Amino acid sequence: MSTDDGFREFVRAQWGPLTRTAYLLTGDRSYAEDLVQTALEKTHRKWRTVSRMEAPVAYVRKAMVNTAISWRRRRSFGAVPLSVEDPAAAGDPYRQVEERQQLLAALRRLPPKMRAALVLRYFEDLTEPDIAAAMGCSVGTVKSQVSRGLQRLRAELDVPLTAVLQESHA
Repeated sequence: MSTDDGFREFVRAQWGPLTRTAYLLTGDRSYAEDLVQTALEKTHRKWRTVSRMEAPVAYVRKAMVNTAISWRRRRSFGAVPLSVEDPAAAGDPYRQVEERQQLLAALRRLPPKMRAALVLRYFEDLTEPDIAAAMGCSVGTVKSQVSRGLQRLRAELDVPLTAVLQESHA
């Protein structure tokens, strides 16, 4: 059995969702693609084991979260622009575009672990135990990170947070 058995299909099927999550974790499309590639490289090295797991995507997601936090510590991603225009939303005529951009900018300003907890909870719909496994921490830590993150987002955003999270998640 080669290490590529099923890996290419896995990458094809998961590239989009993983890149979306990576973008939310990093706030930058280039870093997002680098993050996904780095996580997939780590996964490929252990593919025989990972492919037999119940949820291989959870392994990749955990690698992404850990790598994003590590990158943030080491190289700080340089300057993070506060009002980045998302090219995918540039042509969107709806009012949600501005609210979405406000949310993404506010997410970028959160500490990496807090951002990861919110992204995994509200954009990936993971349960608290799944988030704890992805982040390598306790469920209590996840709860406090999510709670504090929501509190900070509410204080910063001009629009109701629940509406933005529901629209962004759709």
